[in-house]
Amino acid sequence: MKNSGFRYRDVVDRAAAGEPIWRFYARRHPHSSDETWRERAAAGEISRNGLAAGPDAVLAAGDVLEWNRPPWDEPDVPTDWFAVYEDDDILAVDKPAGLPCTPAGGFLENTLSHLVAAARPGTGAAPAHRLGRGTSGLVVFAKTPEARSALAALFRDETARAAGTVEKRYVARTGPRSGVRPGDRFEIETPIGRVPHPALGSVWAATPGGKPAKSVCTVRETGPDATLWDVELITGRPHQIRIHLASIGSPLLGDPLYLPGGTPRGDALPGECGYFLRAVSLRLPHPRTGEALALSVPILRHIAAKGPFG
Repeated sequence: MKNSGFRYRDVVDRAAAGEPIWRFYARRHPHSSDETWRERAAAGEISRNGLAAGPDAVLAAGDVLEWNRPPWDEPDVPTDWFAVYEDDDILAVDKPAGLPCTPAGGFLENTLSHLVAAARPGTGAAPAHRLGRGTSGLVVFAKTPEARSALAALFRDETARAAGTVEKRYVARTGPRSGVRPGDRFEIETPIGRVPHPALGSVWAATPGGKPAKSVCTVRETGPDATLWDVELITGRPHQIRIHLASIGSPLLGDPLYLPGGTPRGDALPGECGYFLRAVSLRLPHPRTGEALALSVPILRHIAAKGPFG
């Protein structure tokens, strides 16, 4: 699908003063080569302070730059989200695996936030938290500035999660694990932080110097081909469940990034999916009334589903 293009706006800081425009963009957006940025500026895609600027225009601190990115073809994604709960303040939806929550990389309109905004025009609905592209399940949108602020504070509050005021639960599928039975419980506290990666620059992974993290993982079902886990997040680090289960020797089945131990594969590519991880329940105080709100989605139809998105 070809989207409608996008306008990126930047303000030049003192560190970039004296640079030509092409170098500023090549440093800020290294996904494209130096020559590509020179060509974009020469084609009139970039303006400085409202006027078209050539590739060698020298920047000054405070300059306002705009890159008018022409429409581009976005990768195909599943778009079958549906509402789970809605009132005047919030909207909870079930996101399919394979659909990004917000614009990033090559995705702009093929995102959950864009699809929800198109379906709820004028509400200002914006995601209050995110799921990874390969993860399915519950995402809560705020429909008012007050709800957005309250939800952001709730999701940042690790004390509330530890106390059970906010509760996020997932179901994950890993390879078979010998010696465990349904009900076996693992409290995983492997620190998570950024580590260098040869292809991606840096990625989140298990590392002794990382931030404290805690997940409670309980065996749900066992079988010869896979193990299902119930997972409760006490902290909210990026890729936490994938890293924590991998750190105890049980990476998600089909995970293209994490190896046993929670370290990354050196040949991993950005945006790959292929694993099953689903946010199945969420309990939190309503952002306006404070009343307990319990949300849930089923898991069986997703586990049984066939196709690239699980």
